[in-house]
Amino acid sequence: MTMNRRKGFRFSTYVAPDLSPFEKLFDIFKELITHTSGDVDEALDWLRELDNEYKLTDENYTIDDFTEDLKAKGYLREEFENGGGDGTGEGTSEGDLAITAKMERVIRKAALDQIFGKLKRSGAGDHKTGKPGRGDEHTGEYREFRFGDSLERISMTESLKNAQINHGIGNFNLSEEDLVVEDTQFKAQMSTVLMIDISHSMILYGEDRITPAKKVAMALAELITTRYPKDTLDILVFGNDAWPIPIKELPYLRVGPYHTNTVAGLQLAMDMLRRKRNTNKQIFMITDGKPSCLRLPDGTYYKNSVGLDNYIVEKCYNMARQARKLHIPITTFMIAKDPYLTQFVRHFTEANRGKAFFTGIKGLGEMIFEDYEQNRRKRLRS
Repeated sequence: MTMNRRKGFRFSTYVAPDLSPFEKLFDIFKELITHTSGDVDEALDWLRELDNEYKLTDENYTIDDFTEDLKAKGYLREEFENGGGDGTGEGTSEGDLAITAKMERVIRKAALDQIFGKLKRSGAGDHKTGKPGRGDEHTGEYREFRFGDSLERISMTESLKNAQINHGIGNFNLSEEDLVVEDTQFKAQMSTVLMIDISHSMILYGEDRITPAKKVAMALAELITTRYPKDTLDILVFGNDAWPIPIKELPYLRVGPYHTNTVAGLQLAMDMLRRKRNTNKQIFMITDGKPSCLRLPDGTYYKNSVGLDNYIVEKCYNMARQARKLHIPITTFMIAKDPYLTQFVRHFTEANRGKAFFTGIKGLGEMIFEDYEQNRRKRLRS
C-alpha cells in the first residue's frame, strides 16, 4: 500500500545569517560613507559613536581592527602629501584615509541592492520595444519560417511536431514548410541623462535630500552598467551652473551654496543627448526647489529666490518645448510639494509632454526604476 505524502510549507523562526564582525560593521560603514560623501574620517567617527552606544565591537575586534581590515582588503588607501613619509626616510607617518575604486563600486552595488532589491539579474540587457523584430527577447509566439530567419531562432520541438503531423512517423521528412520560428522582440538602446539638483535647498529644513538622490544615481548607474550595458547614462549636477560628473564621483557629491539654474541643466542635458546615436533618449530630473537663477549672455547671473520669477520660468518652459521638438521626454521627480511649485512643474511637463512625479525622498528610487523600465519597453520617439 502506497502512502500519499502531503507537500506543504514548513514555517520556522527566522534565524539571522551568521556574519563575521567585519561584515556586520561593513554594512553600517557603507551607509555612513554615503552620508558623509566619501569622508572616511567622519564616517569612522560616526561608527565609533554608534559603537559606544550600541556596543558593536568587543575587545576581540575593535574599530581599529576594522579600519586595518578595510585597508588590507583594498577598500581604503592612505594618501600622503609630497610622496609620504615622515621626512626621515622611514615612512612611518600616517596619511589621510580615502576610499578606493573598489569601495566606490561596492557603494554603487549596495545602493542598487537597497533600492532595487527585488530586481532579478539577467544577462546582457537591452531595450524591449514590445514590437516583434530581430532580437533575443522571446515573446512566446510562434510563426512560420521566413527567408532570412537565422537558424538559432528555429524551434526544433515545434518543427519536429509539425513534421510528424504532416508526414507521419513512419515516413519522417522535415521540409521548409514544417519549420517554426519563435518570435523575438525588437530591442533599441536607451540614452538617459540624470540631472541632480545640488542647490542649498537640498539640505535645508533639517532634511537630507541629497543623499537619497545620490543613492538613486548610484543605483541607476549600477543597474545600467550591469543589466543594460548597451544603454548609456550621463549624470550632471546643477546649481548656479551645470556640469557633468563621472559615475566614480557620485559617492563624493555634496550640496553647495547655490541657487537653482534649471535652464543650464537642461541645456547641458540636451547637448549630451544630441551626440548620442540612439533613437530613444530621455532626461530624468531630481529637484526640490524652484528655478531661481539664470546665466546671462554677458556672464553675469540673474537670481531671484522670492516666489516664481516669470522671466526664469518662461526660459524653463522654452527649454521644455525645445526638448519636445528633439523627441526628448523629461521626467521630473519633484521632492517638494508646495502648491505653486506643483503648478510650475505641471506647466513645465505639459510643455514637454513628459511626466512628473510629486514625491518625498521615500520611494524615490523605486519610482525612477519603474519609470526607466517602462520607458525602455516603448519607443519614445514618435
